[in-house]
Amino acid sequence: MKLLRYGPVGSERPALLDADGNMRDISQYVDDIDAQTLAPEGLAKLAALNPMDLPLVDGTPRIGSAIARSGKFLCVGLNYADHARETGKEPPAEPVLFSKATTAMCGPYDNVEIPRGSDRTDWEIELGIVIGKRAKYVSEADALDYVAGYALVNDVSERRFQSERGGQWVKGKSHDTFGPVGPWMVTKDEIADVQNIDLWLDVDGERRQTGNTKTMIFGVAHLVHYISQFMTLEAGDIIATGTPPGVGLGMKPPTFLKEGQVVTLGAAGLGEQRQVMVQA
Repeated sequence: MKLLRYGPVGSERPALLDADGNMRDISQYVDDIDAQTLAPEGLAKLAALNPMDLPLVDGTPRIGSAIARSGKFLCVGLNYADHARETGKEPPAEPVLFSKATTAMCGPYDNVEIPRGSDRTDWEIELGIVIGKRAKYVSEADALDYVAGYALVNDVSERRFQSERGGQWVKGKSHDTFGPVGPWMVTKDEIADVQNIDLWLDVDGERRQTGNTKTMIFGVAHLVHYISQFMTLEAGDIIATGTPPGVGLGMKPPTFLKEGQVVTLGAAGLGEQRQVMVQA
């Protein structure tokens, strides 16, 4: 299934895509695409529905973040060796973890704000893992049992805030709109091999990132296992798994986003996003 949310900011309604790519409202069955819906029993209830019996969503409403009310928005840094090297760092021996504020989450086609005082706003296409049930001290062999599905994430970053303003990376990762998620969450049964997903990102129509999840240093199962050793993961939590090379920071000279530029990105099976840069 492909689950998504549509409608104005703060008033989104849950939906799924039918076989023809049409949105079908599921609000009579679930309140939102949240922890309860993403649990195994919630997904099973939706999977039993006939999409053609559900109300068709008319027009072209705004698409919101694919997931509502995530308790945690976690990220993995430097998880592609060639991306680590382009930033001047060696590939890590263990996953590098940081977080984004959940207030950074937004829709896949919403405008992205360039923060006040920013001159190094950057792009990062990533595979997002969506957790489906409570995970604590899980083994790598069992880790995928705790995954509800996957979603496209743009881990927008302000590099000066991230690296030159002291403290941890979270300051450069958490501005409002710095976490577009979606357009949908696809359940894991529709992804044949999560470690073989093509990723791409363009800025103003020029290709900047091309990658594949097969080159991740730490794969999806390992990440869920690893993170669960340090904290309990809950249904609805999102883990952005790192970006392939081609970010603005790694260009020569480094190149960053400006007002009016358009970022488009996509991944096989996960859909596409489009964001216009605006000043905060």
